[in-house]
Amino acid sequence: MSELPLQSTQPMLEAVNLTKRYEDGVLALDRVSFQVRAGEIFAMLGGNGAGKTTTINLFLNFIEPTEGEARINGIVTHLEPLKAKEQIAFVSENVMLYANFTAIQNLDFFARLGGQTHYTRDDYHNVLLRVGLAKEAHHKRLRGYSKGMRQKCGIAIAILKNAPAILLDEPTSGLDPKAGHDFIELLASLRAEGKAILMSTHDIFRAKEIADSVAIMNDGKIIMQRPAAALVDTDLEQLYMQYMAGRSSELVG
Repeated sequence: MSELPLQSTQPMLEAVNLTKRYEDGVLALDRVSFQVRAGEIFAMLGGNGAGKTTTINLFLNFIEPTEGEARINGIVTHLEPLKAKEQIAFVSENVMLYANFTAIQNLDFFARLGGQTHYTRDDYHNVLLRVGLAKEAHHKRLRGYSKGMRQKCGIAIAILKNAPAILLDEPTSGLDPKAGHDFIELLASLRAEGKAILMSTHDIFRAKEIADSVAIMNDGKIIMQRPAAALVDTDLEQLYMQYMAGRSSELVG
């Protein structure tokens, strides 16, 4: 009997003492460390200015760290940015797509831009249906789309890239309750495919529902980090408010 290959223990996404201090002296991120392995979802909770988007921007090499490293599949993002970006797909809160293109045209453009020339029209239709975009919208120009519909189109583009890691910045922003529920199911399916997913969100309830690990950020630090299994019987909203009010002395990660 042949032996099964050993699963890699290397995290797909890793922050190592990740720090960002801007030229004006503002400390946006302060020694943040965490890991996300293949088939895991890591949710970062926190208010505006907590450091969530800064963390994502460091993984994307939109900015460079002052200290520490962001690693994607072992690749240090600010040292090998192009190589690192091959390993990752990104969906922002405000998806930037071409308003005069249809959904199909946007998917085709961005797929080809990323070197994916093998996709067919049926592939585009199928992935748009997978993310919950009704078929009658596939050939409509995006200038008539709602924010939620544009978000779905952006997620479809990320799926087509077929990268092992996905970064999501406020992915449920602009989604109605049904679309939000469908999105959680989509995340579960992507996790089952082995994707490593890093998600920043204000949505406490959906974070608890779907994430494997949850971190609370404030003032550029992770002030709480726990596996979701340890939060099953916890009122996460109340816990979040306690940490934001500074009523807990725990510091994890």
